[in-house]
Amino acid sequence: MQVLPTHVDVRSATYARNRDYFLARLEELERALAEVNAAGGSKYVERHRRRGKLLARERLELLLDRDAPFLEIGALAAWGTDFALGASVICGVGVVSGVECVVVANEPTIKGGSINPYGQRKVARAMEICRDNRLPMINLTESGGADLPHQAELFVPGGGMFRELTRRSAEGIPTICLVFGSSTAGGAYIPGMSDYVVMVKEGARVFLGGPPLVKMAIHEESSEEELGGAEMHSRVSGVSDYLAEDELDALRLGREIVAQLGWRKLGPPPSAAAEEPRYDVEELLGIASADVRQPFEVREVIARLVDGSRFHEFKATYGTTLVTGFARLHGYAVGVVANNGVIFSESAQKGAQFIQLCNQLDRPILFLQNVTGFMVGRRYEERGIIKDGAKMINAVSNSTVPHLTVMIGASYGAGNYAMSGRAYKPRFLFTWPNHKIAVMGPEQLAGVLSIVRRQAAERAGVPFDEARDERLRRAVEKQIENESYAFYASGQLWDDGIIDPRDTRTVLGLALSAVHSAPVAGTARYGVFRM
Repeated sequence: MQVLPTHVDVRSATYARNRDYFLARLEELERALAEVNAAGGSKYVERHRRRGKLLARERLELLLDRDAPFLEIGALAAWGTDFALGASVICGVGVVSGVECVVVANEPTIKGGSINPYGQRKVARAMEICRDNRLPMINLTESGGADLPHQAELFVPGGGMFRELTRRSAEGIPTICLVFGSSTAGGAYIPGMSDYVVMVKEGARVFLGGPPLVKMAIHEESSEEELGGAEMHSRVSGVSDYLAEDELDALRLGREIVAQLGWRKLGPPPSAAAEEPRYDVEELLGIASADVRQPFEVREVIARLVDGSRFHEFKATYGTTLVTGFARLHGYAVGVVANNGVIFSESAQKGAQFIQLCNQLDRPILFLQNVTGFMVGRRYEERGIIKDGAKMINAVSNSTVPHLTVMIGASYGAGNYAMSGRAYKPRFLFTWPNHKIAVMGPEQLAGVLSIVRRQAAERAGVPFDEARDERLRRAVEKQIENESYAFYASGQLWDDGIIDPRDTRTVLGLALSAVHSAPVAGTARYGVFRM
C-alpha cells in the first residue's frame, strides 16, 4: 500500500489556533471526567467506605485483568441536566480473565445507585454492545432500583433491561451478576435473570419487597437478611449460585466464572502485525479545524491513524469530496470512508459502491465523519442528488459488516445518516471535542426560519417586524449552537463518548478487537437502488 504523504505546517497560525482550541476543550473534558470519577462526592464516598465497601471503580479495577484497558461508554451521560454527571452508572468494555466483556457497575454513592432515565439509556446501550459484538456481560450490582420521582419515564422502557438479559442468555452470551449490596424491587430481576450469580455475605440484599412493603402488604415482620440476604439466597431460595465471603472474594469468583467459560472469538484475528503510523499523532490537534465551517484535509487524519500510514485509495479521482480506501489498523484490515467536503452525487455513488465492496470482502468500515450534508440547489436536484444520496444511505443501512464511526468535525443533515450516524447502528461511535451535530448549522437554520416568517407575513399582507425577526434569529442561533455542542450531544448519549484525538487509534484498536468477538460477515442484500 502507498504511504500517505503529509503537508502539515506545524508553524502556521491556523495550526496554532486549532491546537489551542483543542487543548482548551480537552481541559474541559478532563474536568468533566474528574467530576464523574469523584462519584457522589467526599461525604458519600466516606460514608460508603465506613461501611467497609469498595467504590464502584475500585470493584471494576479489581475485576479487570492487571493493566488491562477499559473502553468506557457514555462517561458524560446526563451532561447539562439535573442528574449526576455519568448518570450514576459505569459502562464499558474491559478484559476479564483474558475475555473481553461488557461491564456495568452501579455507582452506590449517588442516590444509592438508583437508576435514572439517562442511566437506563446508558445501560441499554451497553446491552446493545453486548448483543452486537457477542461479549459476555458482567453486572456489578448495588442499586436501590428506579429513581422513584422519575418512575413515569423509567417503568415501561425499564422492562426491556430484563428482556435483553434473557435474550442474551438465549443467544448463548453469558450474563454474570455480582451483588454487593441492595438489588431490590424490579432490580431483583437482574440477578434473577442472569446466568451466574454471586452474592456477598452480609452485604447483598435481593428481594422484590423490602420489610416495610411486606409489612404493609401481608402484615409480616421480617428483617432484610431474612427476606433477601446472601446466605438465604445461597442456602434456601437458590437465587444465588456462589456465596462470597466479602467483596474481594466476589470479584475473585467473577473472574473464575469468566475463566471457565472457554469463551473464544468468532471473528478473524488481525491479518498482520500492528505498525505505528509514520507521523506524530500529536499533530491531530492542529490538523482538525476548531471551526467546523473550515475544511481540512482528511487524508492527514487517516495518515495518523492507520498502520504505517499506508492507504490504498479507491476511486481517488472520482467524487473527490469523499475519500474511500483500504488500510490496516492494529493489524485488522478495514475499509475507510471519510469526508473531504459536502457530498455530491458522484461522492454518494462512490460511497455506495465502496460499502458494497467492503461487504463483499467481510471487512469492517471506519467512517470519519466531517460533513455539512448533501449538496443542494436546482442544478444538483436535476442531476438526482436525492436518488444518489439514497443509494449511499441504502448501502449504509443494509451493510452488515461492523461500522466504527468517529465524528471529527461537523455532522449536519442527511450527511450524518450517510456516514453511519447513531441511528444507523455503528458498533461504536466516538467524537472529538470540536464535533457539532444538528439538522444544519445554526446560521442556516435560523436563516431558514427567518425566510419562512417573512414569506408568511407577505402572504398575510402584514408588515414584517425586522427587529423581532433579528431577536428570534439570535435566539435560535444560540439554541442550536448549544444543542449541537459535543458535550451536549454526548450527554444525550448520541455517541459513546468524547475522546482526545490523540487517543483515536487506541480507541479504534480496542473497538476493532471487540467487534471481532462476533462473526464478521457482509451482505449482498440491499433495498432497491433508484437508478
